[in-house]
Amino acid sequence: MTDATSIAARIERLPLGRFHRRFITLVSLGNFFDLYDIFVVAYIGAALQQSHFLTLQQFTEFIASGFFGMFVGTIAFGIGSDRFGRRIVFMTLLLLYSVFTLACAFAPSAGWLIALRFFAGAGIGAEIIVIDTYVSEIVPSAARGRYVAITQVVGFAAVPVAAVLARVLVPTHFLMAGWRWVVLIGSGGALLTWWFRRHLPESPRWLASRGRTAESESVLSALESESFANLDEKHLAESLASKKTHDAGLGAGDDAGGAAPSIPATEKISFTELFRHPYLGRTLMMIVFQALQTVGFYGFANWAPTFLLKRGFSLLHSLEYTMLIAVVSPIGPLLAAASSDRMERKWTIVALAILVAAFGLGFGGASTPFTVVAFGALLTLANYWFSAAFHAYQAELFPTRIRGTAVGFTYSWSRLSAAFSSVLIAAILTRSGVGAVFTLLAIAMCGVAIVIALFGPRTNRIVLEELAK
Repeated sequence: MTDATSIAARIERLPLGRFHRRFITLVSLGNFFDLYDIFVVAYIGAALQQSHFLTLQQFTEFIASGFFGMFVGTIAFGIGSDRFGRRIVFMTLLLLYSVFTLACAFAPSAGWLIALRFFAGAGIGAEIIVIDTYVSEIVPSAARGRYVAITQVVGFAAVPVAAVLARVLVPTHFLMAGWRWVVLIGSGGALLTWWFRRHLPESPRWLASRGRTAESESVLSALESESFANLDEKHLAESLASKKTHDAGLGAGDDAGGAAPSIPATEKISFTELFRHPYLGRTLMMIVFQALQTVGFYGFANWAPTFLLKRGFSLLHSLEYTMLIAVVSPIGPLLAAASSDRMERKWTIVALAILVAAFGLGFGGASTPFTVVAFGALLTLANYWFSAAFHAYQAELFPTRIRGTAVGFTYSWSRLSAAFSSVLIAAILTRSGVGAVFTLLAIAMCGVAIVIALFGPRTNRIVLEELAK
């Protein structure tokens, strides 16, 4: 039995307990401030245009700048997480995001704000993909989807918080413009989270893949001591019996889910492996998926208040309606947390993509406050359930040695797509109106459903090492 196989089997045996709850809480807090920063752009964007700090063209550049930063960050730091470790990159990214977001709050001009947004984006985008990788490697396969979804629940709880803060603070001016306070609050909270996360452990799977067996053993032994110490005698006896069964099976070539692959003690990291058998198909599938899904997802998330302004609603009414819509944001990931390990993730993603397309067309045609809020809430619910499902899915498709690189590279296409699609959306919005924009978003999400339905593998309750074959 190889070291990496043994580590994987021991992670699978860990009972979910205090360590997992503490780990997921600290990881999720980072996701909260990442998503706060991504979605607050929509709420302050309308105010920035209304106050003439940014024109519509500059707002488009502001959004594009952030996504270009995310594009660079997801590739660079995805590769970095495979070379230097999940934990150190995870900590670096939150600090990077915090510092540059703080600078954004004090940007003296539109040019400075757009430039600083690029560097803040580099931290934001990469943090999200490292979270998916980190959680997938530490949590047992039976709960993997649920725990990734929990990070999304906490993350999307930031959306109503951002909406409420924007509604309360944007119209004010105390020492500085209200939108600056909204940005400042996000940066300060992220810095505090960085301080609390200093003692997170490194991924034992990653350590084993790098040949650092002693360190992997040390981390995993500490996790086992904490996890098994909290079991009563009956559960401890069951766990020990399970351990013997697993060890016997692994000695004969079985892992926690059936047949265990033999993994080298030290695994070489090669970017080109993404474009060779057996991963080429998955790489291409996820590139197309990411390029399309972000058109539908961020097309609504970043532009909703601006769409309402274009439909003739006032700034205050636009902020009020989007605040009401944002209240349902955590419900989508909550549904994902409850269903992710029960419903096959592949087909969940397909169904939700189709619902996003349908509800988006409804929102695009809405003209009354009730229909705006109703379709907006349904679209938000489906969008964020979809997000939680695919974030678990994307981290399951590649082996540990290149997981960060693969997720970072394929996810980066969503950032590039978001940057270019923001320009496209602005052009369509100016020339053809809101309805035409949502037709584009619906077409993109139908493309997502087709790609995953035809080419996506099933992943539920399969050990990562087995999926990586």
